[in-house]
Amino acid sequence: MIDYSGFERAIGLNWYEVDPDVQDIVKRYVPAEDFEAADARLREVGALIGGPVAERAEMTDRIPPKLERFDRWGREVNRVVHHPGALQTKRDLWESGRRHGADNGRAHPVVGSVSGYLLDQAETGMSCAIGMTGGVAGLVASYGSDEVKAHFMPHFTTDNYDDFWDGAMFLTERDGGSDLGSSTKTIATHVDGDLWVLNGFKWFCSNVDAQAIATLARPEGGPDGIGGIALFVVPRKRRDGTPNGVHVNRIKEKLGTRAVPTGEVDFADAEAYLLAGGERSREAATDGKGMGRMMGGMVKGSRLGVAFMGLGIARRSFLEAAIYASHRRAFGNTIGAFPMVQETLVRMAMELEAAAALSFDASSQSGRDPALWRILPTLAKYRATRRGVQLASAAIEVHGGNGYIEDWPVARQLRDGQCHPIWEGTENIIAIDVMRSIERENVLPNVMERVSKALGGADSIPVLASTSATVAQYAKEVQEAVNYVAGASKDVSRLHPRRITRYLANLVSAALLVEQASWELESKGSARKAAVARLYANVHLAGHSLGGIGRDDQIILGCAQEITAYGEVDPDRLLSLVA
Repeated sequence: MIDYSGFERAIGLNWYEVDPDVQDIVKRYVPAEDFEAADARLREVGALIGGPVAERAEMTDRIPPKLERFDRWGREVNRVVHHPGALQTKRDLWESGRRHGADNGRAHPVVGSVSGYLLDQAETGMSCAIGMTGGVAGLVASYGSDEVKAHFMPHFTTDNYDDFWDGAMFLTERDGGSDLGSSTKTIATHVDGDLWVLNGFKWFCSNVDAQAIATLARPEGGPDGIGGIALFVVPRKRRDGTPNGVHVNRIKEKLGTRAVPTGEVDFADAEAYLLAGGERSREAATDGKGMGRMMGGMVKGSRLGVAFMGLGIARRSFLEAAIYASHRRAFGNTIGAFPMVQETLVRMAMELEAAAALSFDASSQSGRDPALWRILPTLAKYRATRRGVQLASAAIEVHGGNGYIEDWPVARQLRDGQCHPIWEGTENIIAIDVMRSIERENVLPNVMERVSKALGGADSIPVLASTSATVAQYAKEVQEAVNYVAGASKDVSRLHPRRITRYLANLVSAALLVEQASWELESKGSARKAAVARLYANVHLAGHSLGGIGRDDQIILGCAQEITAYGEVDPDRLLSLVA
């Protein structure tokens, strides 16, 4: 078990090694022949991020990037000045990634997600910059002409850090971010081949000093609406080596995620290259597929990346709360010995592990099941980002007044965490997209099949039978709810996307916890995860007679230490507690 009393603070620990749950996730998803290399890689990453990266993150938050728009001669330079620690972190992360570059091509997607999850515990703003770079590189590789690929891709894959380009995604304009079809006013004018110039204003531009920018613009004379939008990539410098027409007006003063500079940008005759599947004609720019290319090529992966940001906040908040509760003394004991604090920590662990189960399973669907890859990242983003905010708030409560002070680490987790339910779609937008995937793309049968597979033979395992039955019954309820909304009037159906999304997130999370519990029982003989699954099902899926009083008391009182410190629980003992 983890002995939190032996830790003074989270910074300085190997964050992979103190997280047995994520180690088990890697064991479950990564093929046995690849596990040893993946495990060694993640131990290295855990030490780097839990140590120097996390230490620097505290300073980066206090001294965020600043804009130097003009030099001393009054010439516009648009230079973003970062704290030296932030620059060193970027270099360290890049070098760590390059050391394992040969393995990355073969690595299971879950391994990459775990690396990102570890970084998110230190600084989600830094993770944003890294994630968008991969997204832009993917768009260029998928939709750029041979000439565009030849210009950009060597900078994404270089072995020389000084030649490396990072990426950004500038989509939102002043009139709004969700309704891109009507709010995109930036105009693209064709010059020659796949070269265009852009003129317009972008309102939220994170990683604003990136060298390669994916953006949307409306080709001159093109139709209104989403069908008139095309996808472009904008380099920081023109073909002749002079600065491109990308003018940063200011860097926004944000509540959190300060490591990544977010600015407002004017495109003024900015050279840009069309991304249209290698096609170079003006007709290709108005084929109505620009938004689809952006959404299909980048947004699902980006949403999953934001889900892991919320999950990282949740994990860091739990770790900090567990450490603090093992040290803080009141009334003659550590506060972690008191039942209500124990319950808080147990429920934090429960919500963290449920969100992790959903998020990592979403990651595993990349390249496997298109329907699940369509919906699970969206569900994960909805669930994990909200849990990040909630667990950060709970961690502040555990810390008491100290938690509200910036000298302690959890205040920043709450500030940073509040961004993630907004990034890549607010919860309302996410819920609408979930309904769209159900109604237009028929993903629900795949979800139900995944739930059935996760439950497997759990109904025949005594310590899981009751929880499995609860999840199976809830699956029927979810189907009924979807059918009701599908048959309702338009106005009524528009009331319920969030409820359907919550239903689905609860269902898939609970089923995956049961699947993990079955694996743990078979591989370790422990019912710890079975206890977590039962708690989750009772809180989110079952009815609440007496407000839940009496239902989970004995699990919390009898298994709090094993749940929060990742100890083993004897199956017969758990059965006796719930009898």
